Amino acid sequence: MSTLTRPPKVATDSPVRRTSPRRTGSRGAYKGLLFLLPFLLGFVLTYVLPIAYAFSQSLHEKKSSGIGFGPTKTVYTGFSNFASILSDGTFWTGVLRTLLFGGAQITVMLGISLLLALLLDGIAARAVRFFRAGLLIPYVIPGVVSTLIWLFLYSPTASPILDMADSAGLHFDFFGGLNTYVSLGNLLTWQGIGFNMILISASLQALPRELYEAARLDGAKEWRIAWSVKIPNITGILVLTGMFSLIGRLQLFTEPLFLRYVAPESISTDFTPMLEIFDRAFKTGDYQYAAAESLVLAAVTGILAFVFYRVTNRKMS
Repeated sequence: MSTLTRPPKVATDSPVRRTSPRRTGSRGAYKGLLFLLPFLLGFVLTYVLPIAYAFSQSLHEKKSSGIGFGPTKTVYTGFSNFASILSDGTFWTGVLRTLLFGGAQITVMLGISLLLALLLDGIAARAVRFFRAGLLIPYVIPGVVSTLIWLFLYSPTASPILDMADSAGLHFDFFGGLNTYVSLGNLLTWQGIGFNMILISASLQALPRELYEAARLDGAKEWRIAWSVKIPNITGILVLTGMFSLIGRLQLFTEPLFLRYVAPESISTDFTPMLEIFDRAFKTGDYQYAAAESLVLAAVTGILAFVFYRVTNRKMS
């Protein structure tokens, strides 16, 4: 007779260890913190510490002893630099000039980017990839290089555009008066069209195609579909690109700095707030006042960007 084998007994003496949900959650939090640690270190080193150092510098001021011929000392003056900035007409004139210029230039740039994105949305996919790559090239080129390219085209002595205009009997100057703003705006628009067009085009590609088909069944033409269906559904990306462009214009520095070498009489050292801060820090040597101006400009930029986002979102919603 075959004997039945009994299954081995499971020892029940040792208690089963169970990990509590609280301990599991804390381990996950630690792992997430370790994952974010490189970003946090970079953020602290490149943003928090420089801002803290700039704020510390803004609370001081260089003063010379005696009647002005003695050695200078850096003394603590509190918020006197910030109080001086509030009544500094040069600084606020530069801010206002940049805002007015940016309002016109951003409108033109986003309008062209929107038009190109709408045109690309209606052509074949292969052609879209080709034109996207071509229009994105100005954005890929570093800002310094693109500025030097246009600096050559604007140069009164080496510009091929001016040479062709002179041969045709036309005399034109890229700088002086309103032409200065047109030349700078053309450069910035050339740089930013491709990037903004890519963002707007991606938003158009994400829209459901059923909207277009329903509009076509109702007899709407392509321009009507673009105006009444496409544009109202991408207002979010238009607001976002507008806000980013506004922030970029308030930080405008490289382009006017290089163009100043060609037209110093048209682009002054206080043409933009960043130029004024650069001149005060590295030419005048007043680092403390320049640090205060940098913090004020950052605060103004943040406030204007927030107001712009809220107002445009409210109007377009």
